[in-house]
Amino acid sequence: MHPATAKWYDRRDYVFIEFCVADSRDVKVNFDKAKFGFSCFGGTDNVKHDNEVDLFEAIDQNESKHKRTDRSVLCCLRKADPGKAWPRLTKDKAKVTWLSVDFNNWKDWEDDSDEELGNFDRFSEMMNTMGGEDDLPDLDGADDESADSDDEKMPDLE
Repeated sequence: MHPATAKWYDRRDYVFIEFCVADSRDVKVNFDKAKFGFSCFGGTDNVKHDNEVDLFEAIDQNESKHKRTDRSVLCCLRKADPGKAWPRLTKDKAKVTWLSVDFNNWKDWEDDSDEELGNFDRFSEMMNTMGGEDDLPDLDGADDESADSDDEKMPDLE
């Protein structure tokens, strides 16, 4: 029996932990106010994984959930005090060997204001609704059909 490797990241209202266990079976997740437990059997070797974490801050165990996929188990922990950043997942500052930060999903949301998020959403929407090359604006006469002196007709290839 040994711990499953996991990645975590922080959001305004939730903390996410993804346990990287392929083909997990008998998944058990225990949400407690200050503690979090995970266990399962997984992999081709049918190894028993068991993880327990004393959390940095309290969570709302009734609003916390988990979802199993073929490759991992994603746990969504609802913060008891939303809007407060977690600098680490664990209560202790000691490094946990099986746990790492998920930099692909990490976001420094603490510095974002609601107005900046709204502007970003409007910008993203504008980018998604932009058309292809045919919709580009005129670029200072680039499409001007007047012939230049060096625009001679090229002979056909033989």
